[in-house]
Amino acid sequence: MPIPSDPAGLTTYELDRAHVFHSWSAQKHLDPIVIAGAEGSYLWDADGTRYLDFSSQLVYTNIGHQHPRVVEAIKRQADVLCTIAPAHANDQRSLAAKLIADVAPEGMNKVFFTNGGAEAIENAVRMARLHTGRTKVMSAYRSYHGATATAIQVTGDPRRWPNEFAPAGTVHFFGPFLYRSVFQATTEQEECDRALAHLEQTILFEGPSTIAAIVLETVPGTSGIMPPPPGYLAGVRALCDRFGIVMICDEVMSGFGRTGAWFAIDHYGVTPDLITFAKGVNSGYVPMGGVVLRDEIAATFDDRAYPGGLTYSGHPLAAAAAVETIRAMHDEDVVANAARVGAEVFGPGLRELAERHPSIGDVRGLGLLLAFEMAADRETMQPLPKELNAHSRLVELAYQRGLIIYSRRTRGGIEGDHFLVCPPMIVNAAQIEEILGLLEESLVAFAAEAGLEVA
Repeated sequence: MPIPSDPAGLTTYELDRAHVFHSWSAQKHLDPIVIAGAEGSYLWDADGTRYLDFSSQLVYTNIGHQHPRVVEAIKRQADVLCTIAPAHANDQRSLAAKLIADVAPEGMNKVFFTNGGAEAIENAVRMARLHTGRTKVMSAYRSYHGATATAIQVTGDPRRWPNEFAPAGTVHFFGPFLYRSVFQATTEQEECDRALAHLEQTILFEGPSTIAAIVLETVPGTSGIMPPPPGYLAGVRALCDRFGIVMICDEVMSGFGRTGAWFAIDHYGVTPDLITFAKGVNSGYVPMGGVVLRDEIAATFDDRAYPGGLTYSGHPLAAAAAVETIRAMHDEDVVANAARVGAEVFGPGLRELAERHPSIGDVRGLGLLLAFEMAADRETMQPLPKELNAHSRLVELAYQRGLIIYSRRTRGGIEGDHFLVCPPMIVNAAQIEEILGLLEESLVAFAAEAGLEVA
């Protein structure tokens, strides 16, 4: 990316390169854009170049950047009370918990606040272990649950590998994914039935009495956005009930309207025992995450102290941002907009794009939690050659055209390139058309470089 010519931007860039240690990166090879401001679905760099935020950053600015109601709520709260220890009651924390419980499935009335999604997983697993008296946790291979000690062990994708310093009692299994089925399924029903049979067998071989929890992203996110087939989550719920296992749904990415429902689990008519959340609860304006507890799990700690907590649990500034975010989403019909724009405009537009670009092997998702995967051959699903670096090169070409996208190179099993296409949930049809046009330009440029066919 070009180094800023603006003096203030250049200073920021130089300080970043000298002193900031970035996550998930080889530090010498970084060349970050200096972002100077943002509004709605757009942001701009230090030199004034404007970008469409096609990724909602890391899929969390659900109501867009700098929503005036949320910004004002944070300012108001700062004038009243910037911080308070979690042992005290605070009006914004209490109200945030109520508003979250109001949109959660029935029978989930308590909220434990954390600073983010990984800590939510840490505490959900701890709750499950204490509730059941068991230690093992089961999770899917195609999953990501965070980078803290337990969360990275529960994670299934290869980001786990360099972090496995000590066993954490985690067992991984294959979840359903018809596009790259490990069960040789040809229909969603076959994929569902075989995935559930595989999970049941894994439970039986591991010993049901040793398993505290099954942790699932309701819709797996950075692993490729793979909505489960109808019946799968209900089948997992039945297995959990049968064996006394706690069902944890990770909704850090899919929650708070992203899929066109308040929680993705709402699409499937299932109530888990614990839901983890973060990101969209307040669009990331101030760090916040948490666990929503089913009443039966919460009751475990009625007379028994829960042995966990965080200094900034339910931080007043984060809670105020969550309260106003949820209120704004209700008032502005943001969840319905995500469902409508995803189903009627964006999803169809991406599928039309795939018709013109044979290198797009699959388009999938719900609401505005969408992804496309690239392939060298659509019929065989053979991935693009690794040396093309599609996951990074297409991102660079999109940046050059004013579009920020979020990519991943899948590792473990069949490698491949997929792109998360998740704009803020306030996006309108005209912006979607702009996004699709810029994406097509980027795909055409990439195809020309890589020698790929364009219809």
